[in-house]
Amino acid sequence: MIQATGAPGARILGVGDYRPAKVVTNEDLERVVETSDRWIRERTGISSRRVAGDETVADMATIAGGKALAAAGIDPATIDLVLVATCSNWDRLPGVAPQVAARLDIPLPGALDVNAACAGFCYALGQASDAIRTGSAHHVLVIGAEKLSQIVDWTDRSTCILFADGAGAVVVGPSDEPAIGPVVWGSDGGKDTMITCRADDPYLRMDGQGVFRWATTQLAPVARAACERAGYAPSELGAVVLHQANTRIIDAIVRVLGVSPDAVIARDIVDTGNTSAASIPMALARLVARSEITSGTPTLFLGFGSGLSYAAQVVLAP
Repeated sequence: MIQATGAPGARILGVGDYRPAKVVTNEDLERVVETSDRWIRERTGISSRRVAGDETVADMATIAGGKALAAAGIDPATIDLVLVATCSNWDRLPGVAPQVAARLDIPLPGALDVNAACAGFCYALGQASDAIRTGSAHHVLVIGAEKLSQIVDWTDRSTCILFADGAGAVVVGPSDEPAIGPVVWGSDGGKDTMITCRADDPYLRMDGQGVFRWATTQLAPVARAACERAGYAPSELGAVVLHQANTRIIDAIVRVLGVSPDAVIARDIVDTGNTSAASIPMALARLVARSEITSGTPTLFLGFGSGLSYAAQVVLAP
């Protein structure tokens, strides 16, 4: 008989992030495409975004992962699984995760990339939690890292105002009590034309209005289900960290959920832009660094994007 040998639960032990030094403001984009600072702010909430220079996806992931390991106080040798959520790695092979593991002196871990676009981090976090609870891993490094600037058409106003670069990471380890709730995930591949980056058109393309309608009408039930499966009412959440796609989407989902007015709502997008799979861990790292949330705060994660893939879980903040 096969017996589970894992821990009763899993929790986030430490967080880290990497934000490129280059800042591209709305005023900068006014010189490139027909737009304005006011137009961008009103429709997206973004005032500026970070754009990488020579840094690769692996470079940014390594820095964020190193910070998370330091914050958790974990010896890299104790990491036995590395998961990197990304959809923008320039190289088809090798994957980012094995490269990051080697750079961080993590010896011979399981390592793989997870491509669920903007939902990728939540997918990877769910896999990490399950691996620890089943005994497949003891400590897991989970990273979201994107260099979207290299697949953005900088003459396309509908996308160049939104997307940006960066990385965020968490270390996940065993816990006597579950501190990462069950993941609620799904997809609607019938709408696969809404967000694309295809071989015959290497740029990221998006039906912004269609995505907005889908996100604001279909995702609140997903978030509510994640809360229910974790044993929390939305009004009991202390923080909400949604994928940083658009402040209007964030506001709409929070309003429908009935989150407490005292809850902290992540708005990292304002000066970071939409960093796809990196957006949730980057936003979490900023909240932790600024002491805007305390350890144990019940926090909702919800990622959503191309596919149309989505995933959500409630975690207790590190």
